[in-house]
Amino acid sequence: MCLRSFLHSDCAFLPQKLQIQHTTDDIFSHIHPLTLAYSFPEADQRSKNSPRCRLCLQFFDNPNIWIYKCEKCRYYTHLNCATSRNEPFMSILKSPGTGKTSKDYEDGEHPDLLHLPFPDPSYSILKHLFSKEKGLSALEISNKITCKAQGIIHEHPLILEDITIPTSSRKKSISYHDPMKRIQLLCDVCVRPIMSGPIYVCADEVEEHCNFVLHEWCSRLPTELKDHFHHPQHPLILHSKTPGDKFFGVFKCDICALPCNGFAYCCEECEYHIDVKCAFLPEEITHASHPNHLLSRVNCTGEGEPCSMCWGDMNGLIFSCHTCDNFRVHSNCALLIPETTRNKCDKHPMKLSYFPIENHKSDYFCEICEQEFDPELAFYHCRECMQSIHTACAPSILRYETYTTKEWFYDENAIHKFVNVKFGGRYENTKVHPHPLSFVQGIEDDGQCASHYFHNYIPLRLQYSMIFKCLDCKFAIHYECCERMSN
Repeated sequence: MCLRSFLHSDCAFLPQKLQIQHTTDDIFSHIHPLTLAYSFPEADQRSKNSPRCRLCLQFFDNPNIWIYKCEKCRYYTHLNCATSRNEPFMSILKSPGTGKTSKDYEDGEHPDLLHLPFPDPSYSILKHLFSKEKGLSALEISNKITCKAQGIIHEHPLILEDITIPTSSRKKSISYHDPMKRIQLLCDVCVRPIMSGPIYVCADEVEEHCNFVLHEWCSRLPTELKDHFHHPQHPLILHSKTPGDKFFGVFKCDICALPCNGFAYCCEECEYHIDVKCAFLPEEITHASHPNHLLSRVNCTGEGEPCSMCWGDMNGLIFSCHTCDNFRVHSNCALLIPETTRNKCDKHPMKLSYFPIENHKSDYFCEICEQEFDPELAFYHCRECMQSIHTACAPSILRYETYTTKEWFYDENAIHKFVNVKFGGRYENTKVHPHPLSFVQGIEDDGQCASHYFHNYIPLRLQYSMIFKCLDCKFAIHYECCERMSN
């Protein structure tokens, strides 16, 4: 970049038009020619959601900087990134670490490397680890020892079956999870969708309200973890319900800090609880949002670059690239946002995109919530219909309402906030309310908490919160307020 009246000779001979795939050995490509621009005013940057350089992912800090940009897409690059060639006359523009993303690891040295994102919502870290395991599962071992599936898995007998095949032993039909048809079926162990069989279902003929189900691979979880990377001082024991009588079975995971009512690995001595997903966070991964580079699991203190997928603050265990100091991603974003999803707004599978779409110069609006969003953040897009949706508006877990961009900005966990919570079930306590209450996610129509508890003199709203709600009257109350009133 050149300022004032001075001009490098190399800058003077920069081409007005640049075809980027020809100048970067096809490492980066773009279908349109790029045009040389002699500034990038702050107003233009703000109107385009402060875009990053498509090659090095850095922001354009100086409004007077020369850049290459596309006239048909939201595609912008630094000069040195777009022209990082080997010709001597371009050497002054070259910058170490830009222009190419050469592979920084050998496949042979990482044979079990997990490549993310997962292809669709039916995949999970547990399916990846345990679906192909041989030998007896924890459930089968429990059956062999006690003659019934009891304790660690479930209090009633369980049977393994394909629910698409009618059997005389099953009184009621079960449908697989299908967001397109508004059908929800979640595993009671990992709280992930059950989209195929076979699965374990409760075979008890007395308890008609017992809807306990689990993936076959979740039955293979080890009953004990020793020398766990996050809590090596004591063994962690698998529990179907966290010790200590957590209210309505909900606990806060000590790794991801999200609420969960699935199974947990626990250390009772330290009151340490983690959900089964976090128990198996890999040490290293790769991710399509940052191809060819190895991402390592590190503990973040909340300082530095935000998450490259959602731009939320970074705390706790994350995945970071050691080759590039500007790429970091939440473990939840890496593991819980699949590559493709289906939604009723589009008949085609929608694919995850990490940058603005080519041939799309205009603003981006979510087809679900109809709000404008920033295409520099990850979102789902259908290239056939040219429709886009927030990642938060296309959850595999069905919710009453999805988060708006505003909520997303103030709460970096908004996308995943209740991904580990299986709503449903009844709570009966006349100290709280004379009628039975349902455990649900609050919506805007629920208004304010009926406990009249004020936080800094402001009534607590129920939207986007775990609540208990009466179906006979308009009574609704926060999870925390219900817990306090129950005690």
